Amino acid sequence: MDAVDLAYAGIARQAQLIASGEVSSRELVDLYLERIERLDRSKSGENLNAYRIVFAERARLEADQADARRGAGGDSGRRPLLGVPIAVKDDIDVAGEVTTYGTNAYGAPAATDAEVVRRLREAGAVIIGKTNVPELTQWPFTETATFGATRNPWNLQHAPGGSSGGSAAAVAAGLVGAALGSDSAGSIRIPAAWCGLFGLKPQRGRVSMAPRSRGWHGLSVKGLLARTVADTALFHDVASGAIDVDADSVPAPDVPFSTAAATYPGPLRIAYSTSVPAGAIARLDADARKAFDETVELLRSLGHKLTQRDPDYGAGAIPALLVRYLRGIHDNAVALAHPERLERRTQSMSRIGGLIPPSLLERSLAGEAEFARKLGSVFEDHDVLLTPATAQPPPRIGRLQGRGALWTLNTVAGWVPYNGVWNVTGQPAAAVPAGFGSDGLPRAVQIVGRPADEATLLSLAAQIERERPWAQQRPPEFS
Repeated sequence: MDAVDLAYAGIARQAQLIASGEVSSRELVDLYLERIERLDRSKSGENLNAYRIVFAERARLEADQADARRGAGGDSGRRPLLGVPIAVKDDIDVAGEVTTYGTNAYGAPAATDAEVVRRLREAGAVIIGKTNVPELTQWPFTETATFGATRNPWNLQHAPGGSSGGSAAAVAAGLVGAALGSDSAGSIRIPAAWCGLFGLKPQRGRVSMAPRSRGWHGLSVKGLLARTVADTALFHDVASGAIDVDADSVPAPDVPFSTAAATYPGPLRIAYSTSVPAGAIARLDADARKAFDETVELLRSLGHKLTQRDPDYGAGAIPALLVRYLRGIHDNAVALAHPERLERRTQSMSRIGGLIPPSLLERSLAGEAEFARKLGSVFEDHDVLLTPATAQPPPRIGRLQGRGALWTLNTVAGWVPYNGVWNVTGQPAAAVPAGFGSDGLPRAVQIVGRPADEATLLSLAAQIERERPWAQQRPPEFS
């Protein structure tokens, strides 16, 4: 396998290669460090800027330790990610390193790893660096005054999405096999869709949020930006499970996620819809519509039963999302060591969130079950819901530079109207690549599953992946 193929192999394949001795962890880490040095910050003055910081020496040391473990008799059964590099989104703690949340308002370095990072290390992964995010992870684009703009590997004039924009750009550019992300209103699914990756938002409570008990009042979950469905399934096999700190938890699946991803489903009842919640002003891009329609026909050809059916968003979908989203931004802002250093737009968002009284937040949380029941009625006679992943393609870099908080919020809401409601209900949803538009940029669809049914989404996505082997596609400038 040549160097470029290895860089794009994905973590499941890389784990196999290391376990068999065909590749060493040190060779893989050195490959990524060379690509990061060459490609992340040296593209004709238009930096990709996926990484906020790279742990070069630490990663080499961890790789050498992984190779020593394998050479001493193998550790692949207990450590299924032994020696595999993974990047971490910069809203997740890595011991000894600051967690910036995309701002210079941060405080002291983290004393310990976040639980999800600890589990990755326990599985043998090498943490290679931290990836850029928008300030306080609040936007579906990754541009900050402190760390600059992160760009889309498919076209450096466009955004990779957000808030897991750095993670998506790094994986899409072959600068790491997979990267941790978080999703509070689409922040895994949106950058996955805009960078040609698979991005699963798992069930709330599936992956630990520790050291926090919850994020954004229950909207946020941790997950992965990955090249293949198998990569995501392997991650969830090793990283899933709540601990005492977590406010939410769900039972372990009946079968390993990797087993679900390796087993194509029987005929499924799939509802499909392009409708958006009441109050959302969105126009579906023609290429996104084409990708959606082609996916409907593909699924029909695979034997699934497709029915046009709009979910019952009701009048309260956007308010249910906004109350937690805005209050979450405010709570995160005031908890920072130096909130006065936040960008003006972020300070405005925090002030707006501060106007939401605790009583309104409590009513919103109390109404979640009824909202989820009403919205989830589509699953009474369907197994999966299919929607576009986003309404618009990746915006140009700087599209909203200098715009105020409300202007920005209203604009981005029209770009990504399909995602946040499923953070309110907490159920799993995934962005699945669906080809490219006439502009050469990726398009995607979203599949939504019943509560705690990631297995069906992984199985269906793997079946689509077999028909559309998207991981073979690589941005030309990074091949």
